[in-house]
Amino acid sequence: MITTVTLNAAIDKTYYLPAFPLGKVSRVQRFNAAPGGKGINVAKVAAQLGEPVTATGFVGGMNGEIIKQLLDQIGIAHDFVSVAGESRLCLNILDEAKGTSTELLEQGPSVDEGAQKAMETKIRDLASRSRIVCFSGSLPAGVPKDYYVGLVAIAKEAGAYVILDASGDALRFGLEAKPDMIKPNEDEVAALLGIEVADEEALRQAVETLLQKYDMDRISVSLGGAGSMIAAKTGCYRVKTPKVDVVNTVGCGDSFVAGMAVSLARGSSFEDGLALASAAGTSNAMTDQAGMIDPEVVDRLRQQIQITRL
Repeated sequence: MITTVTLNAAIDKTYYLPAFPLGKVSRVQRFNAAPGGKGINVAKVAAQLGEPVTATGFVGGMNGEIIKQLLDQIGIAHDFVSVAGESRLCLNILDEAKGTSTELLEQGPSVDEGAQKAMETKIRDLASRSRIVCFSGSLPAGVPKDYYVGLVAIAKEAGAYVILDASGDALRFGLEAKPDMIKPNEDEVAALLGIEVADEEALRQAVETLLQKYDMDRISVSLGGAGSMIAAKTGCYRVKTPKVDVVNTVGCGDSFVAGMAVSLARGSSFEDGLALASAAGTSNAMTDQAGMIDPEVVDRLRQQIQITRL
């Protein structure tokens, strides 16, 4: 099983507008509501790829109940910790004329110490029954900046392979527990090492330094439409993805993580895993919803992924 952890779960609402003029009244003719948050996006894509997955995290209030109902509707198992307050509502406004995306993200509920302890127990239980545990996204209000340290350590002690996809202090502190894989961007790699990353050669050296410093299995750095760079114990790899018509980039990184988690759960080869993850991320970009892919498109794209060892 794959377990995904979303500590700040949300309802993702996407409004599709022919135009989005500021300071005007806009009437929404078409919208979509889905369970969201980075870890839930990972869960949705892993399920679409055919792997058993359980989503956990914190949820609260009526929004929390709606998140669980929406997951039930798409057949994804869940085991959340309930908290006081309301889970987040995150809006994505797509201006179809300009091709722009405007996101409005609520903060979400504050999580007390009792709920934090309950989550530690939940992770210990789920990780003991999972091959992969993915921690994704921001920390909610009320939890310490180093909260991922304890959770990552618990999951690793239970025998799971741990992927941490976070940023800022959550990532910096989380590294202390030595997750097996992280997925920073170029700026985060530079910030973690306190250096400038001017080109791909500098990036290669930086990710290899991080890999050795924290004794990780792999580090994936997204380069947007240009693909990604992956550092692993077997070497550093440059992945190039095919050109596609991009509809929406929200959730592409989560889809990549899902593909990687699925390949690890299946025991696929390293390069096959890179191809699946990259194809999943690219397929997500071709849809108008985060955490949505077309498995047939993924299969086709996998054959077009170019992987070069540097």
